[in-house]
Amino acid sequence: MSATRSPKVSERVAPKPADPQPKKKKHDHDDDGPDFSTLLRAWIESHRASLLDSLRRLGKQPIGSFFTCLVMAVALSLPMGLSLLLNNVERLGGSWQRAAQISLYLNLDASPQQGEALRDEIKNMPGVADAEYVSRDQALEEFQQQSGLGEALKELPQNPLPGVVLVTPNEVDKTALEALRQKLAALPKVQQAQLDLVWVERLAAILKLGDRFVFGLTVLLVSALLLVIGNTIRLHIENRRTEIEVIKLVGGTDSYVRRPFLYMGALYGFGAGILSWGVLAFGLDWLNDAVVGLAGLYGSDFALAGVPVADGLSLLLGAVLLGYIGAWIAVARHLRELAPK
Repeated sequence: MSATRSPKVSERVAPKPADPQPKKKKHDHDDDGPDFSTLLRAWIESHRASLLDSLRRLGKQPIGSFFTCLVMAVALSLPMGLSLLLNNVERLGGSWQRAAQISLYLNLDASPQQGEALRDEIKNMPGVADAEYVSRDQALEEFQQQSGLGEALKELPQNPLPGVVLVTPNEVDKTALEALRQKLAALPKVQQAQLDLVWVERLAAILKLGDRFVFGLTVLLVSALLLVIGNTIRLHIENRRTEIEVIKLVGGTDSYVRRPFLYMGALYGFGAGILSWGVLAFGLDWLNDAVVGLAGLYGSDFALAGVPVADGLSLLLGAVLLGYIGAWIAVARHLRELAPK
């Protein structure tokens, strides 16, 4: 029997290598979603569109928008104006430190050189802002001018007035002032150290009363401003109720619906801040004419200071924040009512 040769079982064939995946191009995106730059551009474009839409809607009713800003400006001007007037009154009467001066009456035998040396020593003490020496001759000359008894005082055999060192403290505090007075009274050549603590307490009480009044008025007017801007934004929401409901039906987010109204509140606040700044500047300038005339009658060159730039910018920023917060409160309150049923 001839043996039949079986064919070779097989020749192992190596599997073909899989096709390599094509390299992604540099600008191709993953299936995960758009990259950060695309999201950032979309976010900026959304905010730009909301801002322009708010400006356009406010421009359609200029009179109503102007009077809303004017009401807010008047409410903002009152506390700021009172605060500026208090600062001017404080500047008119001198600083509180000068009002709390400690008068050191020297011995009659103290020479001018000793008085000046004592002044220099006191200036270097802690808690002392400044010290001024008034000699006996200067004190007598000032007394002659203020009392109107110049001719009679010239007949005196000798000058009865002592030299004085006027000490201005760093701070107005009753306990600290009393401690400083006792320390100064123990210095050589000092006969008496006098401090009018009652006057200091009166000044502190007046300042505290003014601060509390301005603070209370500010709280009331800020509350009124939030109500005004909230009511105004609520009217805008009601006018766009149907539009908002449609947006929420097609999947619009709360932030997308809220954004135009927040810009609208900030724009109201910005306009109110500009108007308030102008009202304060005009009011102080108008009042300054009468103040200068009155001060001139008393031989003073006092004049009201205008609105500092830092205070004006703070007023503008505060107005924008109030408008933004008022709009946020109004939208948050009514957004749930506009949810699709």
